Amino acid sequence: MWDYTDKVKEHFLNPRNVGVIENADGVGEVGSLACGDALTLYFKMDGEGRIADAKFQTFGCASAIASSSALTELIIGKTLEEAAKITNEDIAAYLGDLPKEKMHCSVMGQEALEKAIAQYRGETAREVEGNIVCECFGITDREIEKTVRDHRLTSIEDVTGYLKAGGGCGNCHDKIQQIMDGVHGACATIRPRPQKMTNIQKIRLIEETLEREIRPTLRKDGGDIELVDVEGRRVVVNLRGTCASCSKSQVTLKSYVEAKLRELVTDDLVVEENRL
Repeated sequence: MWDYTDKVKEHFLNPRNVGVIENADGVGEVGSLACGDALTLYFKMDGEGRIADAKFQTFGCASAIASSSALTELIIGKTLEEAAKITNEDIAAYLGDLPKEKMHCSVMGQEALEKAIAQYRGETAREVEGNIVCECFGITDREIEKTVRDHRLTSIEDVTGYLKAGGGCGNCHDKIQQIMDGVHGACATIRPRPQKMTNIQKIRLIEETLEREIRPTLRKDGGDIELVDVEGRRVVVNLRGTCASCSKSQVTLKSYVEAKLRELVTDDLVVEENRL
């Protein structure tokens, strides 16, 4: 489905340093199984103040596994001060880049490292500040604001790629846009709302978007998608090929298919899989 680099594929198929370190000096846990991605990072220090070993356990997609594997390779042999400077962009660069929709996997790695170092140093874990904006993934306005500013994000799709915020029900899109407007002012990308369409026009545009934008991406990994029905805001589809049996099919449906249709057709669409 995603255009992965050879190095991402290598670290996904043959991940380095998988496992648990008993009596680890530092442990960092981020994410949750409910959200689809979870990572636990372990490291052990040597007698000279360097990270002698690092291991991880990850539940997630290819990008999550590859990012975790890359992170362990990056920190082994480094001092804590050196390791603390590693960013999610360093992880992505080590892998030859990640699809923008998967940057949150590298962010998860950076956050796990920060928590593991904080635990080793006996520091109190940083409390998540702010008000929840994205109910689906528990992301606050402060987290979105910081990520938008740090990475110069200018679209809701970018925010979803980095934080997953906005990748679920979509009810928080307006709030995310407001936060971006506050950070960038007029620089933020605001999608113009489409003029009112007839149902026939909407169906045609959905079919065109599926054919031109979505289907080619799914077919790269042996998947496909079929439009079943359009009823008001509801778009009912069938996932075919590898997408039909993939454990991450609902993530694909919401974070990619629905997001793309909202971007190119109308921003209130809700995509559902045909259960009949």
